[in-house]
Amino acid sequence: MVNAKLRDRLFKDPRHYQLATLSALLAFGVTTRAFEIAPIQIAAIFTAALMVQLLGSFMTATRFDPRSAMITSLSLSLLLRADTLAPLMIAAAIGVGSKFMFRLYGKHVFNPANAGIVALLLLSQTIMPGAAWTPSGQWGSAIWLAAMLAGAGLFVTYRAARLDVPLIFLGGFAALIVARALWLGDPLAIPLLRLQNGALVLFAFFMISDPKTTPDGAIARAVFAAGAALIAYILTYHFFIADGMFYALAAMCIARPVIEAFDPAPHYRWGDPVSSPRWLFRFPPRPSRARPHPLPAE
Repeated sequence: MVNAKLRDRLFKDPRHYQLATLSALLAFGVTTRAFEIAPIQIAAIFTAALMVQLLGSFMTATRFDPRSAMITSLSLSLLLRADTLAPLMIAAAIGVGSKFMFRLYGKHVFNPANAGIVALLLLSQTIMPGAAWTPSGQWGSAIWLAAMLAGAGLFVTYRAARLDVPLIFLGGFAALIVARALWLGDPLAIPLLRLQNGALVLFAFFMISDPKTTPDGAIARAVFAAGAALIAYILTYHFFIADGMFYALAAMCIARPVIEAFDPAPHYRWGDPVSSPRWLFRFPPRPSRARPHPLPAE
């Protein structure tokens, strides 16, 4: 009975799949030296994130749960680089701390990992010049890597009942850059090559699709994902901001409460039952209102 309950908890919570996937990707990158990040830097990120999670849990009188902080740490380890430890630790602290500091209607406003990345990018352009950057070059444009990430991401987002978000985001972003190529007379090989970027796929399936920082209603999620795709396209191709997708997600997180006001739905809870993947024909049913809402800040 105990083993059955433990197995049910492990397989029911989509965070466990996300932890396994991101850990495997980071381990692969470090062991093959594809990622320029040292073990001491990874350890510093995890230490800062878990310490802030512990402090936040203590100050809000909620149960300490390391899983969200660990997912944030893995995302930062994959998507942020710095020459010293301090910027990485600051990003981790800001990311996890944002969950406790910026809350509205019982949910945290910003995606933690994205908040840490955007904060350090802004600091690197102002009071801490060159302190941190995103390593877009480390991912290259290998189609096998993009396919591997997408395959794992499809499973994780399906388990989290958020499969619609990355597909709408990627579909909208792809449509915009293909339309731009056709307008300029560029060969379609150019936008197709850009869509194979591992960082873009990782962002779509493991960051923007976070159930706790996406709208709960299906229509609101569609607006959220499409808006992020449009802003990311404008920032990247009209303002030439290489990190446009991170700023786009931050902007949509700020707008999310307004979007949700037009499509209210019960808050997502880890372990809510998943729906059929036939979302193209009908949106997933909303979770039952009968279950009580838990107290943790996650």
